[in-house]
Amino acid sequence: MALTVGTVTEHEKGTGVLARARARAALIPDLLVDAQRIANTMVSGWHGRRRRGIGDTFWQFRPYDVGESMARIDWRRSARDDAIYVRDQEWEAAHTVWIWADNSPSMLYKSETAEVSKQSRSLVLALALAEVLAKSGERVGWPGVTGALSNRNAAERISAELIATDGGTDSSSPQLEQIRNRSELVVFSDFLDPLEDTLKWVDQAAQQGIHGTLVQIIDPAEERFPFAGRTEFRDPETGAKLTFGRAETLSADYLNLFAARRETLADTCKSLGWNHIVHHTDTLASTALVALHVRLAGEGKGTS
Repeated sequence: MALTVGTVTEHEKGTGVLARARARAALIPDLLVDAQRIANTMVSGWHGRRRRGIGDTFWQFRPYDVGESMARIDWRRSARDDAIYVRDQEWEAAHTVWIWADNSPSMLYKSETAEVSKQSRSLVLALALAEVLAKSGERVGWPGVTGALSNRNAAERISAELIATDGGTDSSSPQLEQIRNRSELVVFSDFLDPLEDTLKWVDQAAQQGIHGTLVQIIDPAEERFPFAGRTEFRDPETGAKLTFGRAETLSADYLNLFAARRETLADTCKSLGWNHIVHHTDTLASTALVALHVRLAGEGKGTS
């Protein structure tokens, strides 16, 4: 087994960050088109947040509870049964959803079994979600890039700002300063940073009263470890390299560690009342968007 460690100078790091940012910005116009196409196939079935509230749209009939105002009773519906029903309206107040996609070097990875890189898929999903939410009347923002936008063209405005800022901030976690209590935060990432760093900012966000959804973007090769024979592995963050003569001997340990990381993220989200969604880049982007719809509409909680 040979070990080769590459040296990356500060100048090379700076140059790499800038090149990565510009490459990401260059992708955005085409990805926005893909995102709008995906969003348009779903938007007709997107009914907003079906929660009891103060809007004008009828949601459901339900049995009357002792102590409620009698003005809420629907006497016509109640006359049909031997029970008293009240008429619930759907919550229609605009909500703020903050969307953020990881820009770390590891997001550039694309194996032979995947159609797109993790970065491309995360950006498409982020922009598609922004498109659908904006059309549903929600306020949408991108931490560190835009404020909360209430326009129906929010996805286009976010895209323009991402291009103007060379793909957005080069950070491995979203900036939380802009995000107020009771807002939603949806993060698209592979979550391959040191686990303690991820858990730290997730806990900080939860303490601020933010409700979050972590969408873990996984390349199929990362979860299956199909490598065998002499294989060189390179750390995209540091440039460090490891060469193994028989990579298959690492498979069991690697798969256990990867599964443990995924489980820890899921368990952390569950304990905080957050959502954890796993999406593989060899599946359709729309599958993740549907899962997000279910979570954000309050129709499901936990992991998937």
